[in-house]
Parts: sequence; C-alpha cells; structure tokens
Amino acid sequence: MARRLFIPERRVIPVDRHRIRLLILRPAEKAEAKVPGVLWIHGGGYQSGSAKDVFITRALSLVVKFGAVLVAPDYRLSKKHPYPAGLRDCYAALLYLKEHAEELGVRPDQIMVGGESAGGGLTAALCMLARDRGEVNIAFQMPLYPMLDDRDTPSSADNHAPNWNTKRNRRAWKRYLRDAYGTELVSCYAAPARREDLSGLPPCYTYVGEEEPFFCETVDYVRRLREAGIEAECDVYPNWFHAYDLFFPAKKTVREAVSRFEEHFRYAAEHYSAPQKEEKEESARNNTSEKERST
Repeated sequence: MARRLFIPERRVIPVDRHRIRLLILRPAEKAEAKVPGVLWIHGGGYQSGSAKDVFITRALSLVVKFGAVLVAPDYRLSKKHPYPAGLRDCYAALLYLKEHAEELGVRPDQIMVGGESAGGGLTAALCMLARDRGEVNIAFQMPLYPMLDDRDTPSSADNHAPNWNTKRNRRAWKRYLRDAYGTELVSCYAAPARREDLSGLPPCYTYVGEEEPFFCETVDYVRRLREAGIEAECDVYPNWFHAYDLFFPAKKTVREAVSRFEEHFRYAAEHYSAPQKEEKEESARNNTSEKERST
C-alpha cells in the first residue's frame, strides 16, 4: 500500500449569509514544530474553478515537500456573485487560518498567501486588505501570473495567445465588476493594479510568461513593490502563454520554473515572518515585565 503524503479535510465556514467550503491539506507525518500555513486561492478568471484545483497546481508541493499546511477556499464565483463576494470569502478563510493556527499546527507568524491567475489577483488584494484592516499579518505572497488590472495594458490590449486572451479577459472583468467595469469606480481590492501605495505589503515572488495578457501587470506590480521598499522578484519565461506551466508540466522550462518557485518558498519559510498583533502585544508585555524585574 502506498504511503500517504497528505491528509485532506473539508470544513465549512460562514461568510455573510452564506457558507463556503474549505479544503485543508496537512502532511501525513505530523511535524515536531509548527509549520507555515498557506492560503492558496484557485484561478479561473474569478468566474470558474474550485478549491480542488490545488491538486494540479504549485500548491500541493508546499505540503508534500515542505510540510506546510494548506487551506484552499471554494470562494463564490462571479457568474452569480460579482465582486466583492469572492474577496470576502477569501478574507474569511484567511482569518480562519489565523484563528485556527494552533489547532492546525501552523506558525501564526508564518501565514502566507498564493494562487494562480485570478487567485494571484485575490492574493494581492488580500495582502492589501489585510494590511489596511490590521487583523492579520501576512508573511509572504505568491501571486503567480496574477490577474491584477481591469484596464488594458500593452500585453492585454491585443492578445491572441492560447488559453487566455484579450476577449476572454475583458469578458471576465465585466462579469466580476459588473456596472463598475470601464469606470474609475473600480476598487483596488477588485483590481489591485489600481493601488498606488504598496508600502507595508509582504515580500513577494512570482513568475509570468512573455506571451500572456498578464505579463505587463505582473512585471509592473513587482517593480512597484520594489520601489516601495518591499523584497520582490519576478521570473519571466519566453514563449509561455497563460498557465503554460499547468498545460506542460513535463517540459524542461516548467520544471525549472517549479524548482525556482520552491526555492523561493523555502527561502521565505526560513527568513520571513510576520508576528500577529496578539504576539506583538504579548512580547511587549514580557519585555516590560523583564525590565521591571531587573530594576
């Protein structure tokens, strides 16, 4: 009998007047110490996909190879629930991960967020929303070829590449934003490229293909993070169209990209942390008590 590498579990949490499902993956062998907790958000243009997509994406290796605990939300999709429903669901899942860190064996100071495509867009939006609300601190973000900008960019305005192109991109944004599409009423939490101030966001790693619509917005996001003083890196792959890595997992360049992604995750797990507010307050109290005892 084959050895199990991970243990899947389904949970349900309330959001607004709805209930959403979470898929939780934990290593089969329990770690002696607490591990990073990763919220992984599926792609699909905000309009399709499901939490079980983690089984064919980069997310699974974070559990199998690195022992992370992964939480994947089945957020509401824009076909029936436009913005901000999906973001609210993902934020609720993020808070759930933080609040259940002890039970899940997760380090509360190493909560990370990642996802592909629309999941990458929601990753960036969550980092912004979490920073602004101050309820949860994120240690690292992994928005892979993220869907960030509802406006045309040089790479999305006239793109005819396979899988995802200008026509599909515009249709998906219209469905997600509804009446706000094409106006200046679009929130940065819906289209993160509209955010001007990127200071205070977590370190970032991503990769993107040169042939896909999201090339320019991905590269620009990383550039602006760096300008804001955030550690950020983007690997660019020639001749890749959207989600190329998922279509051709056996190709050499894809295997190299996966290796690079995993190297960055390993580095993040070893070097990045973001203590939660409660941890900071407790540390401050302990430091005060220590000073009082020494006087």
